[in-house]
Amino acid sequence: MLVQTQGYGFINTSGNGTFSSWREHVIAINAEDQAGTFWDGWYSLFGTSCLEKDVFDECYNRLLTYNEPHRYFIHGDFHQFNILSDGQRITGIIDTNGKYGDFLVDLATLDWHLRKLDVIQEYQNYQQQIGISIPNFKERIMGAKYYNGLIGLRFYAKMGWNDAYFGLREELLRLTN
Repeated sequence: MLVQTQGYGFINTSGNGTFSSWREHVIAINAEDQAGTFWDGWYSLFGTSCLEKDVFDECYNRLLTYNEPHRYFIHGDFHQFNILSDGQRITGIIDTNGKYGDFLVDLATLDWHLRKLDVIQEYQNYQQQIGISIPNFKERIMGAKYYNGLIGLRFYAKMGWNDAYFGLREELLRLTN
């Protein structure tokens, strides 16, 4: 039996996304009020860490223009440490932070963690080889990088990892159409 789901963002107990649009999800996860979560009080980082409000706002405003209305089940934390393998192929994927959104968020996450492998280019080569075309690929992957990047900027600032913060900051500010 196929179950139809709706919504975007984190998955609730009924199997639906908690927001009616990707944009609503993005706004919610970047809102100041994050009481009871890992991000509780995160706005204080603007005054107590390397997190820069003008940089955050610039990347946030860029992010809001991408990745709608693409909706798929995505892992949400897809990187090499969450992939099980027998050495030849993937045998399992663990530790999901499952949500509904653009699957390119997972591709951007994997690329971020495996930079030297040029995962995005390899994916595009495979797409071309098997004849798959993904509409607005460049813009959507950029949106996925901003989505992950904002989470990364906040995380690095919260952890006091200034070098990682400034490296990611420069990477995000260089992204353009």
